Amino acid sequence: MKREDFRIEICTNSAESVRAAVAAGADRIELCAGMPEGGTTPSYGEIALVRELIPAGMHVIIRPRGGDFLYSEEECEIMCRDIEMARKIGVDGVVIGCLTADGEVDADKMRKLMSVAGDMSVTFHRAFDMCRDPYRALEAIEQLGCNRILTSGQQASAEAGIPLLKGLVDRARQVIIMPGCGVNGGNIRKIAEATGACEFHLSARISVGSDMIYRNPAVSMGGTVQVAEYGRDVTSADKVREAITALEQA
Repeated sequence: MKREDFRIEICTNSAESVRAAVAAGADRIELCAGMPEGGTTPSYGEIALVRELIPAGMHVIIRPRGGDFLYSEEECEIMCRDIEMARKIGVDGVVIGCLTADGEVDADKMRKLMSVAGDMSVTFHRAFDMCRDPYRALEAIEQLGCNRILTSGQQASAEAGIPLLKGLVDRARQVIIMPGCGVNGGNIRKIAEATGACEFHLSARISVGSDMIYRNPAVSMGGTVQVAEYGRDVTSADKVREAITALEQA
């Protein structure tokens, strides 16, 4: 594939990760906090700083909490205010998704959020993978006017979801199907060739150790939940380049 024929979106969790993604040639970044929960809305400070770091191609997830995608009116209002904040900062796009209790796209809440987003690009995130009927959801999302759908094909990884991803790409008429979850330099070419997709979402992260010298093993910031106290995950420029190179050889 020629470089102009595909787009790479990197899921980033910090300004440090954004710098690595941009340096490696990513077309777009999605800025998230709360990665172990599947992504939550990052802070105002992080959004504002990242906007200063990159001239274009900045999307931000708008998700007030982890867990399901069935949101209360109060949570919907929180998301509206976060979208308004992101729009004022100059973010290019938002990544959102609301479902009903029956596993359908919540068109009413989506329309409310999209009205606040205005002319910003809108990606319907992996709430799609929790929908009861993916093709019915596709139709609803196209009717809403979203620009793309981020999905693993309703499987644990995009590679496992290839059959549905191909069906979605074939059927989509007004929205881009963007495979994500477990996409990397080793399988991105396979996913591209098998599905016909032209946009791809990956994290390309590596774990790095803490520079802390003194460490207290008796205390965990996660309480009873085991977390990596002395390490963090960041985007690897090399992993981003590996994925781009793999597609260019397709």
